[in-house]
Formats: sequence, structure tokens, C-alpha cells
Amino acid sequence: MPLPLHKIARYVAQKAASDPEAREKAVKIARGVVDQAKQIAKEDDRAYAAGRAVRRALDKLQNKQ
Repeated sequence: MPLPLHKIARYVAQKAASDPEAREKAVKIARGVVDQAKQIAKEDDRAYAAGRAVRRALDKLQNKQ
């Protein structure tokens, strides 16, 4: 049974609040997400730009494995 996203988000927030190293990683990830959102917002075709951003993120995840 899959976990609802709000439970995952709550777990991540609790980990970030209790662990300084996790907090730093969460801030770094949040800044990256904000940068991607700004880049997507500047594009004329936002759906295409969002798809490219998702593809880049998936490629990064696959390369780390």
C-alpha cells in the first residue's frame, strides 16, 4: 500500500528539523527546485520545459545508482 505524499513530506520535514546534515541537504534541494521553477516560468512552452526538467532529474537519479 503506497504512502500518501503528505506522510512522506512530514517524515522528510521531521528528519530535516532534527538532523543538521539532513537540513543542509533539504535546503540545497529546495534551492534547486526553486531554480528549476524559475527556469520553467521563463519559457514560452512551460509544459515542454517542465518535461525537460523532470527528464534531467530522472537521469540524475539513474546515474547515481
